[in-house]
This record gives sequence, structure tokens and C-alpha cells, in this order.
Amino acid sequence: MQPVPILLAWSGGKDCLMALQHLLREPRWQPVGLLATVNRTYQRVAMHGTRRDVLHAQAEALGLPLLEAELDWPGANEAYEAAQARALAEARRLWPGVRHCAFGDLFLADVRDYRVRQLGREGWRAVFPLWGEDTTALARRFVGEGHRAALCCVDTQQLDPSFCGQAFDNALLDTLPAGVDPCGERGEFHTLCFGGPLFRRPLALRRGESTLRDGRFQYTDFLLADGPH
Repeated sequence: MQPVPILLAWSGGKDCLMALQHLLREPRWQPVGLLATVNRTYQRVAMHGTRRDVLHAQAEALGLPLLEAELDWPGANEAYEAAQARALAEARRLWPGVRHCAFGDLFLADVRDYRVRQLGREGWRAVFPLWGEDTTALARRFVGEGHRAALCCVDTQQLDPSFCGQAFDNALLDTLPAGVDPCGERGEFHTLCFGGPLFRRPLALRRGESTLRDGRFQYTDFLLADGPH
């Protein structure tokens, strides 16, 4: 049986990387590309704050084409859905048989239901390779298999800002406060992946400044080592 082509919603973080690994290991699926939502105003990945050139370097190192749904900031949810619809239409043009898109969501049912409805309106089906997995085990497996990531955004209402910029490793997992999901599934933190078994080569990154935005979200900038200073 021919594998089914599938797009992967890509934020650059650990959960979508683990979703990609799951798809690559499952003979049923053939990942054909990554779909990222980019803030056009700041040239960064929405929510994660990852620079656009770092996003492009990730896709290149993973060996997958990248599609970008561009958004202005600030923007309403309707603008987000319109941008996603345009990107899905472009995906159909590039890969005529693709009608599935995977997400790295773990247990938030309202988020899952929203994605199912949103894709359904465009004639697509949402796939959740990691759904229901134990997040503690998943986080430890991520580290144990040699994947590499760092915290690029922290919600300071849920986690101390000092965690932002730290490596996502066993030491960090050991010190996360009780009540913080080890995968940050409730938005406690977001991550940036830069190396590991799925990368053809690790990204050479340097840590930049940390900034508090909207009085709540602490971002740590990561730049390509050979990029602008």
C-alpha cells in the first residue's frame, strides 16, 4: 500500500518534532512538508518568537519543504484561519494528493476539536500522532533519544522567567515546579529544536537577549551563529 502524504504543522518546538518522528516511523504516512505560522510584522514564528531564518534553517536541516502562513500583528482569529486556508491551498497545489495535516497536540481537547473543525472546512483531516501520550514519559524520551531543544518562551504567570533560554534536558525537567506540564502543553513554555537524530546537522545557534513582552511572556532570542550580530 502506498503511504499517505501528510503535512505537519510546525512551530519549531519539541512536540511537533516528536510528531514528525512518529510519522517517519509509521509506514502509513509520508511527510511531505512543514507548515509554519509566521508573524509578518516581526518576521518570527507565532507564539514561539523564533526568527524566520532559524525556522528556514530547521526545515533545511530536517530535509523537508517549508510552507508559511503569514499573519500581520495584531490580527483577529479570522485572519489566522484565512492565512491557514491559503497555505493549505498552496499545499494541495504542490502535492495534489495531500489532504491530511498532523499536529503535535497532546491532551487539550478544545484545541484538538478546533483544529478538526478548521481543517474540515477546507476538506482536510487532522491527525494527532502523540495524542494521549504521557507527557512526563514523552519529555524524558525526547531527551533520552538525543533530541536537543531550548526554552524560547515562558509564560511568567505559570513558570519563573529564569527558565527561559535554558536547555530542555533532564536537569530542567528535574527542577520544573509541580503543576507545570513537562511538555508545556498548557502554554507554560515553548521550545526551539536545534539538533538530534532527525537533523542532518545541528543548527549553530547563539543565545541573544531575553525580553518580557505584554507584561507576561518572557522570550529568549536565538540567532544563527553566522547570522547578523
